[in-house]
Amino acid sequence: MGKGLFITATGTDIGKTYITALLAKHLRDNGFDCGYYKAALSGAVETENGLIPGDAQLVKETAGLTDSLDSMVSYVYKNAYSPHLAAQLEDNPLEMTVVKSDYEKACEKHDFVLMEGSGGIVCPIRYDEKCKIFLEDIIKALSLPTIIVADAGLGTINSVVLTVEYMKNRNIPVKGIILNNYNPNSEIHNDNVKMVQKITSIPVLSLVKNGDKDIDIDTKLFTSFFI
Repeated sequence: MGKGLFITATGTDIGKTYITALLAKHLRDNGFDCGYYKAALSGAVETENGLIPGDAQLVKETAGLTDSLDSMVSYVYKNAYSPHLAAQLEDNPLEMTVVKSDYEKACEKHDFVLMEGSGGIVCPIRYDEKCKIFLEDIIKALSLPTIIVADAGLGTINSVVLTVEYMKNRNIPVKGIILNNYNPNSEIHNDNVKMVQKITSIPVLSLVKNGDKDIDIDTKLFTSFFI
């Protein structure tokens, strides 16, 4: 049975999928058998052959995964809304039993599995009269540690600290932070790296610049986070 690690973010459009793809590629390039799984994906591309889960496709192509897209994502929605709203409109609510089963299947096929979240940590995945499921409920149900992806620019101190505090208050383990869109010549970006570590006491594991094809991260430390 493989080990898993959950990738969340301070919000949507931060580059969580891009970072997840680079992390999967890094593990595979270093000889580790890594897979990918996502419980719910919104804003899929509609084609003649059905809905294409773009996030899973990006990770698959970047990391050279051979798994089918169908096995990588349990719930695929056309509407580019929060999963709970897309599920309501498309009458396809997420079931936790399905998520658990599909995640376990991914772990049976791979030694390591990167599980990507939807949006930020406060993301309703299902919200109806029968059931209310938030992203944190999935993380807890699967007993996964997490890494937070954030933008390196202005405002990230606030968004990172709030995300970390929210997760700590819900007993969700945060192993590290990865900053995306990093500019080594930016005084703001370099100060943000320093400040988020000082305030949260959580390490920044990697700084990813625009267009990076690989991620610079301590492989031994990174693989130690998987449970």
